Amino acid sequence: MTDIQPSRLQNFPISWFAMVMGMTGFTIAWHRAESLLTLPVEPSPVLLTLTIGLFILLLIFYAAKLAKYPQQVKAEFAHPVKLNFFPTISIGLILLSIAIMPYNPAISAICWCVGTTLHLIFTLYVLSAWMHQTHFEINHISPAWFIPIVGNILVPIAGIHHASPEISWFFFSIGLVFWLVLLTIIFYRMFFHQPLPAKLLPTLFILIAPPAVGFVSWLQLTGEVDAFARILYYIALFLTLMLLTQVNRFTKLEFFLSWWAYSFPMAAITIATLLLYQQLQLRFFLGLGMVLLGVLTLLIIILLMKTAQAIKRRAICIEE
Repeated sequence: MTDIQPSRLQNFPISWFAMVMGMTGFTIAWHRAESLLTLPVEPSPVLLTLTIGLFILLLIFYAAKLAKYPQQVKAEFAHPVKLNFFPTISIGLILLSIAIMPYNPAISAICWCVGTTLHLIFTLYVLSAWMHQTHFEINHISPAWFIPIVGNILVPIAGIHHASPEISWFFFSIGLVFWLVLLTIIFYRMFFHQPLPAKLLPTLFILIAPPAVGFVSWLQLTGEVDAFARILYYIALFLTLMLLTQVNRFTKLEFFLSWWAYSFPMAAITIATLLLYQQLQLRFFLGLGMVLLGVLTLLIIILLMKTAQAIKRRAICIEE
């Protein structure tokens, strides 16, 4: 990536930041497993360092694109699909605040404050764009539209430690209500209109993220696995099973950056499962959590290899 030419910088996509979401979720999942099982090897500090470095590197590249090619950035901001990937920047900060919290609560609080403020701005802008759209069509809708919503549901996980619980309830409420609204619209689009294009099929995994993250946030807000927590978790688990039964369809797809949409939702359901085991102490959930962690680890390795190969072939950062 360090040899990006001006033309490639011009086509540097905002969707790169989905990689930060996946890597941060992977880091948090491993940290949770280390805490539960007191493993002799602790990869999460190394993963956290690499993820922070990746986030900074991507910020530098995108800032350079903004400085040199502002019209291209403006075009992405006006695009009905790419617009939804801009909140991955603020979500990356919120996730980093969660991952950093066990090591440095002060830096975690800074990341959370900046990420939460930025995400509120993105949410207001994206919802305004949806409400006053003049060029969106039903076929523009995809699970990527969940991305701005997921960020709001994430806020309480670290927010309950850094600010008044009322702030966390505010963001959780926004995320929960708009998740249900978008879920209805997206299923309507998938059931009654043209199938998603191949490039966007991996974003189906984003369906898992809102209920899985919602379970983790609800647990932070209430401190117990009650009926609503179970509903959120089991919806996420069902969606995971539903999508994993279609794995052959996904493995036949050509590699795009959108493949990184597999990673964060899988991390979310893994973390939720490990937390459920911690609360209920049922061995089934420990076993399921370990299986999901293994699948997530294999998935991240494959994504990193595929991404490195695509960079080497110069198949990324090209004009669409």
